[in-house]
Amino acid sequence: MIWLAILALAVVAMAPLAFGLRRTITARGRREAALALHRGQLVELDRDLAEGRIAAPEHATGVLEVQRRILAVAEDREAPTAATARGPLVVALVMVPLVAFALYIVGGVPWLPSVGDDPRIAAMREQARQEAALIPLLRQKLATLDQHSEQARQGYVLLGGAEARRRDMAAAAEAWRTALAIRFDPTLAVETAEAITESQGRVTDEAAGLFRRALAEAPPDAPWRPMAEKRLAGVK
Repeated sequence: MIWLAILALAVVAMAPLAFGLRRTITARGRREAALALHRGQLVELDRDLAEGRIAAPEHATGVLEVQRRILAVAEDREAPTAATARGPLVVALVMVPLVAFALYIVGGVPWLPSVGDDPRIAAMREQARQEAALIPLLRQKLATLDQHSEQARQGYVLLGGAEARRRDMAAAAEAWRTALAIRFDPTLAVETAEAITESQGRVTDEAAGLFRRALAEAPPDAPWRPMAEKRLAGVK
């Protein structure tokens, strides 16, 4: 597939040059046709003079007019001559794709599999699919537990983590709120506040409260302390 994509890009990139070459060839054809027509007019004027159809002054006037038209065609810059005008275009049409292909072979990695074929990516997708299927089962199990027990708290922590990995930060925050209501933990409080902030797009009053309580109850060397303080510094 990568080679087809490269070929398609090359065709698109070189299309303007090909169009320019076509215009050059067409213009040259028009110029040669015009010159042939004017030369034929000169021959016709000479024949008319020889057969007595026109007088010498008329013949001279006609010849001058046709010669003026021939000079105008010859001086027309929009009508290129010979291969000088289209030579660079032909060279570009041939060389640009070849140089691009050579650069890709030297600096690229065409032998690597595509992203869709990467076993690691496929494994991650499969894991995400299985986790998504387990979330409803986990919710059902939590509904049967004592909502004030440590077992339920751990279950809600796991549920929040699963939702966060799915990037559903609102659902993650909701699960972690329930776990915090059973027993407060500063680190979990910071994670909950971050989930709320990410889902809402700002540090809400609830998130700020969680940050403050976590800072008050956490040890001084908590690794997330600078981040929490930075969040609170931006609260108006």
